[in-house]
Amino acid sequence: MNNSLLPSPIPAPILDALSRADASWRPILIQGLEAVAAADPAYLPALAADHYLPTGQRLFAAFALPLDAVRYVLVGEGPYPRAESATGVCFMDGAVGSLWSEGGLSKPVNRATSLRNFMKMLLVADGQLLIGDTGGAALAPVAAKARAGGAIQTLADLQRNLTRHGFLLLNAALVFRPHVAPPLEALAWQPFLQVVLNALADCAGKAAPTLVLWGKIAAQLKRLPATARLPQVACEHPYNLSFIGNAAMQELFGAMRLLRADEGGSELRSGYEGN
Repeated sequence: MNNSLLPSPIPAPILDALSRADASWRPILIQGLEAVAAADPAYLPALAADHYLPTGQRLFAAFALPLDAVRYVLVGEGPYPRAESATGVCFMDGAVGSLWSEGGLSKPVNRATSLRNFMKMLLVADGQLLIGDTGGAALAPVAAKARAGGAIQTLADLQRNLTRHGFLLLNAALVFRPHVAPPLEALAWQPFLQVVLNALADCAGKAAPTLVLWGKIAAQLKRLPATARLPQVACEHPYNLSFIGNAAMQELFGAMRLLRADEGGSELRSGYEGN
């Protein structure tokens, strides 16, 4: 029997979202979706018929970074539970524009707890804040200096710096639905991520990327055989205050100077500018 005549196990709306991914990823993502369908044939049809975040066919937006540019795989828990915030890219809150205000971090950053703690961790790692003093009074002069020049100004700038360093910004669950528990949603995507991580481990001509796991849901990926093929570091999710002082995160991100406008992985500047 000609298998090409069989109906695809992947619903058309899900396949259409692959247009956001770089061409280098599309065969791999299809293979990953087929693995999801094989594990639970009902999952993808139910998802395609449901309302989920992110909207706007941004399901695979993180994969705009070409396969051979990936140096790190940062895995969070899942999309933000707000349409304006869920971008399909881990940790990038679409409701945040400017990073700074006259008094410190901008109001949208302060409302985005994980982003706020991530920025404070970067500032501590860069020596601009002390770990025991990261409040508003200490942040005010840092923000004034940042706004005067030399620092990135928007969340889009931060995303560009991360992607220029080769960060694939994923979530353990690619979608959010209020009526589905996030751990269950993440479990359904594990076959997909197994394929993705294997592809990264198999990428010829370069070192295997480092897997960075944030939070308990992301840490469940340690069960996958593919994770054993990748160097990895795991820590608490950035919504925990303890993340600011996490030594492993300071060591990983500190030298990258992600908040500086003239940094961001110039060795990877091959025309890719992020989403």
